[in-house]
Amino acid sequence: MNSNQKNRTIAGTDIDEVKRLNNQSGLTYNQVVEKMERELKEKGNAR
Repeated sequence: MNSNQKNRTIAGTDIDEVKRLNNQSGLTYNQVVEKMERELKEKGNAR
């Protein structure tokens, strides 16, 4: 790939831009669930 070309899907989505935005978006749903489970266990409230 030429260094001037963007990494795009067939539909034209800029893959590198999507990855960059995802990195800035914060925790994923699964990460939030795991964090909540850990915190509940630490407090002794886990089921």
